[in-house]
Amino acid sequence: MCRNIKTLANFEPPATNDEVYDAALQFVRKLSGSTKPSKRNEHAFHHAVEAIATAARELIDALETNQEPRNREVEAAKAKARSALRFA
Repeated sequence: MCRNIKTLANFEPPATNDEVYDAALQFVRKLSGSTKPSKRNEHAFHHAVEAIATAARELIDALETNQEPRNREVEAAKAKARSALRFA
């Protein structure tokens, strides 16, 4: 599951809140070992996702770098090429 979490820092345009939330959701799913919590654990699950998404957004916004922002299309093409080599 965590293999699906992508780098979100230093992109142009910046990562959206939906992308940050999705990464937090994947992280909580991996930690909890569950893709859908039981009714009893639903509140704790969603609270953890919100807390991690908030912390991740703060981290991404606070990071500073001297490198040029990466282009999403170029990075997606590189990932597709790596995938083709890996699964060919």
